[in-house]
Amino acid sequence: MASASLFRKLVSRNADLARLVEKGYAIAFDSNCLIIRDVPYLDQHGALRRGAIATKMVPVDATLMTQEDHTILFAGEHPCGLDGLPIPAIDAGTHTLSLSDACKDIVVERRFSNKPHTAGAWSTFKDFFDKIESYVAIICGPAAHKHDASPLTFKSVEDEPPPSVFKFRDALTSKAEIADLSNKFEDEVIAIVGLGGSGAYALDYLVKTPAREIRGFDGDAFHVHNAFRSPGRLTESELGQLKAVVYQARYESFRSGLKLESRYIDGESGDAFEGVTFAFVCVDKGSARSAIFDLLIAKEIPFIDIGMGLKRSGGPLNGMLRVTYYSPEEARKVRDMGLAEMGDGPENLYRTNVQIAELNALNAALAVLLFKQLRGFYVRTDPLYHLLFDLGDLKIVGKGSDEED
Repeated sequence: MASASLFRKLVSRNADLARLVEKGYAIAFDSNCLIIRDVPYLDQHGALRRGAIATKMVPVDATLMTQEDHTILFAGEHPCGLDGLPIPAIDAGTHTLSLSDACKDIVVERRFSNKPHTAGAWSTFKDFFDKIESYVAIICGPAAHKHDASPLTFKSVEDEPPPSVFKFRDALTSKAEIADLSNKFEDEVIAIVGLGGSGAYALDYLVKTPAREIRGFDGDAFHVHNAFRSPGRLTESELGQLKAVVYQARYESFRSGLKLESRYIDGESGDAFEGVTFAFVCVDKGSARSAIFDLLIAKEIPFIDIGMGLKRSGGPLNGMLRVTYYSPEEARKVRDMGLAEMGDGPENLYRTNVQIAELNALNAALAVLLFKQLRGFYVRTDPLYHLLFDLGDLKIVGKGSDEED
């Protein structure tokens, strides 16, 4: 729900919403939807019922709203006319919508579609007031005639919303109607070890989840070559600053709960992981990876390790991307398989390690996708814990927990 202050901001900024409130509709705002409660209608037996209308709002900015389309959603049975038959020309099928606990009394069951017809042609609603008035006339007309019922109950609701880490309305989640899935990340405390190419992209993807806290660790400075394999804009003033400082500044205007530290993680860094529920290891040095693995395994924190190996032998680049999941139950067993590099090669090979932006992004995307599968956001048909992407044939192969070693 919108807080009292936000409710007033929405009403003061949007004249059409203000007209609905002033006329007496029972207005609420929830999950980027305009909610109208106390909508009277007749059931098939002519009995008076009360339902609710929900219609999506598309934020232009923090408080200015516009319509998504001409349809509405409805909580209740299909409204009927005085003859007991369903009102024609509005039914657009069944539909469900996930709202917050503040609107748990509203169970959306169907979608209605009815475009206004003006001067012999179909048109569009000019604003929310025009839209609601049109649908109310259709839905409530029979109930008003038979029972003198009105939707104008003057019961606007200005309840306090659940807290959010985002500093803007999450219009994407509400537009896609996946709030129930997105909410699976609300209690997560995620750590990202290494904010280089793949780590920076993993950070970019994860800040857009409602995770309660995201911690990032990297002791290096941000140089020109980093800008060519990391997301976001570049300003000259960022060059030479610590990576943690650069990325903290880039994302802190987007959300809260972001804590990026300029430090290296080793076996003695247990304090940094208190309360962490999941970790991403995005380092390219084997010895550092080994120490981090030991730390996370000892603390029984599930984690995903990201690896990339690219090489050039006189022609185009070739190589593989790797994503490996270490569950608390199987982490030691998977570590002993040697799927990730634990030692350091020659120093000159380490310094010339090839990384390319789109491959860093793909590596991070695969890791975040697997994490979201584990949390039930995406379907997970096969319990894969080890993924390899071959650059040559663009194929992904995986290893599942039920396969023999």
